[in-house]
Amino acid sequence: MRFQSDSALAQAAGREWLDELTRLGPDATYCVALPGGRIAQKFFSVVTDQAKGRGISLAGVHFFWGDERCVPVLNQESNFRIAHELLLGPLEIGSSHVHRVPVELPPDEAAVSASVELCRIATLGEGGLPTFDMIFLGMGEDGHVASLFPGESEDVMNRAAAYRSVVAVKPPPNRITLGYGVIAAAEKVWVLASGKGKETALKNSLTSDSKTPLGRVIRMRQHTRIFTDQPEANGR
Repeated sequence: MRFQSDSALAQAAGREWLDELTRLGPDATYCVALPGGRIAQKFFSVVTDQAKGRGISLAGVHFFWGDERCVPVLNQESNFRIAHELLLGPLEIGSSHVHRVPVELPPDEAAVSASVELCRIATLGEGGLPTFDMIFLGMGEDGHVASLFPGESEDVMNRAAAYRSVVAVKPPPNRITLGYGVIAAAEKVWVLASGKGKETALKNSLTSDSKTPLGRVIRMRQHTRIFTDQPEANGR
């Protein structure tokens, strides 16, 4: 779906996600992975405003992250900090439903701990992979999603761990990210592809032989929904 602005994109994605949450049963366990990046700030603000305005509670949702930077939780680069300030705090989400990546641990240990926590909460599907109900992803200028960057070997990309540590090609370098397998196994994946300089990466990602991380995600799934403000783009 294409929008004229990042604000319109965030409004639509937020509204449709809240529509989905209103259909949950009272005893449902719902797991979502939150995005990082600039569009996440608009998206979180929209969800907060709409949830309050519509009287929709997110108290039953379990919040995880698609990726996290290995920086203190109050650092400007922390994806947790942004979500806490704009979404989780304002909506008074209980701590038992907020599952941040423990970045105070060494990266490999943090990835293992985050994987164990996810498997404790989420339904386990084929091969023991935890199944998210929803994963929100941003997209970078090189087509990266979460902290899955171009140039990884097939061996690394095929690792089965739910979360793994990576050394990114952009700062801050040390990060924890969901792996391709868990993203492919999710019930729904919505990509919020917004920002200048991303049109080419998105077009490349939508080709059948794409080598970008987003292109790989799309090939691994039957359906990936894309919300974008880039010209001439359509979601699958």
